[in-house]
Amino acid sequence: MPMNEEPKWYILHTYSGYEAMVKDSLEKLIENNNLGDYIVDLKIPMEQVIEEKNGKRKVVERKLLPCYVFIKMIYTNQIWYYVTSTRGVTGFCGPQGRPIPMKEEEIRKMRLEEFRSEEIFKVGDTVSVEDGPLKGFLGTIKELNETAQKAKIATTMFGRSTEVEVLYIQIKKVDAVMPEPSADEE
Repeated sequence: MPMNEEPKWYILHTYSGYEAMVKDSLEKLIENNNLGDYIVDLKIPMEQVIEEKNGKRKVVERKLLPCYVFIKMIYTNQIWYYVTSTRGVTGFCGPQGRPIPMKEEEIRKMRLEEFRSEEIFKVGDTVSVEDGPLKGFLGTIKELNETAQKAKIATTMFGRSTEVEVLYIQIKKVDAVMPEPSADEE
């Protein structure tokens, strides 16, 4: 394994409905050819949705992006050949079928990896939302969940105070506005 290279995330395009078969085939390929050092992870992003059939509600998993499989690997021409020769794979996403690694921001948005926030938050901290649908909002931390890396913040929406849950990686601590020193403190 080339020690100077770090595995990166790439996007594979597959035939519709072949995502799980492609993932299984690639897992067998890794095992049979001892490629565990080159192909590190495979993911099919899923989301949970509530479907209603015959008047009954049921939670089902649905593919977030049909026809795509995400692969974390060290790119070599040999690995490219193995992967693109897999049944159901139409190619990598990129110019002329050559893969382009995903950016860290894309990996975060797709939640392909667990990112841990380096910042330490406390209840009462003022934070700004840096990512997601609430980007640009300011709020105060009301509750913390260290294991899930989530914070419940109180923010103002449409003139009303609302509590929302955000991931630690989506927020950034904001320095509170310091009051002006009074004349007798100087």
